[in-house]
Amino acid sequence: MGFCCCNGALLSCPMGLTPTPLTVIPKNLFGPTGPMATCLNCVPFLNIAPFGVCKSLLNPSTAALTAAAFGVLTPGPCIPTPAGPWIPTKPNIIGITGPVLADSSILMCAFGGVIKVNIPGQYTITI
Repeated sequence: MGFCCCNGALLSCPMGLTPTPLTVIPKNLFGPTGPMATCLNCVPFLNIAPFGVCKSLLNPSTAALTAAAFGVLTPGPCIPTPAGPWIPTKPNIIGITGPVLADSSILMCAFGGVIKVNIPGQYTITI
């Protein structure tokens, strides 16, 4: 059993420096703490804010800064770049834009990060 993710759920990326909240536009199902996220709430800068700086060398900014520092890893600005929708979701609860996001869901970043849910935003409805 897991928990649904709502607006304000706290996300983290191992390549990023700081956690960031998930922003959900209020057009889906509503949970006890606000709109519930679905698998398609993965738009950079709309749903997912940057995680501060990124230490992945697949990020062009980090690669350029590291090359300029003669190979010393120099993190560049984080630009969330989802490589598809959130997986896995809870298909037994369907919102307007798809299955509801669960606290166990992950989102792959094209720069090598795996975005995870730290705090789902609600703890009253289990799925």
